[in-house]
Amino acid sequence: MQMVCLDLEGVLVPEVWIEFAELTGLDELKATTRDIPDYDELMRGRLDILRRNNLKMADIQKVIDEMSPMEGAHEFLNSIRSQFQLVILSDTFYEFAQPLMRKLGWPTLFCHRLSIDEADNVSDYNIRLRDHKRQAVIAFHNLNYSVFAAGDSYNDTAMLGEANSGFLFRAPENVVDEFPQFPVITEYTDLESAFVKAGEEFSEE
Repeated sequence: MQMVCLDLEGVLVPEVWIEFAELTGLDELKATTRDIPDYDELMRGRLDILRRNNLKMADIQKVIDEMSPMEGAHEFLNSIRSQFQLVILSDTFYEFAQPLMRKLGWPTLFCHRLSIDEADNVSDYNIRLRDHKRQAVIAFHNLNYSVFAAGDSYNDTAMLGEANSGFLFRAPENVVDEFPQFPVITEYTDLESAFVKAGEEFSEE
């Protein structure tokens, strides 16, 4: 029994906050987990920027509605799902992700939730579980799955390390340099081949 776990933003879809930063002209919103490993520090900073600029949830959703998955991502997911069980493990939020999940064919997604107040402000964020990507892999192992994973950021490395095989996909140089133990892949066809090879190796054990 084999499971593939994938990050979402930067792997299957563009980074929502970067897209939003480009639309608003707020370069300080371009920081992601590729740049700031501490997720609480990152999110508190984002919420503060939204408050200072009077940006609402509707403003963010307008950007997300116009976003599309990365070229080839939908076909890649369909092919992976025909060979493995698949779960997307992301530090995004269900309030952000729904339009993109629809465009990807509704794969299973584990992520977090936002708190939205009566004035449509993003007032807080609610973590489903600390270190949830690694904890999900541990849980899948306890269910007797071999797990193969791919991500692009600091917040994916614990998941990659816990998986039977972990891969960096289109990761920035700072992450690649800091985590040389993970093979670096840039194309969906090569990532699928890596998963298939890992599956074959663990089937033989």
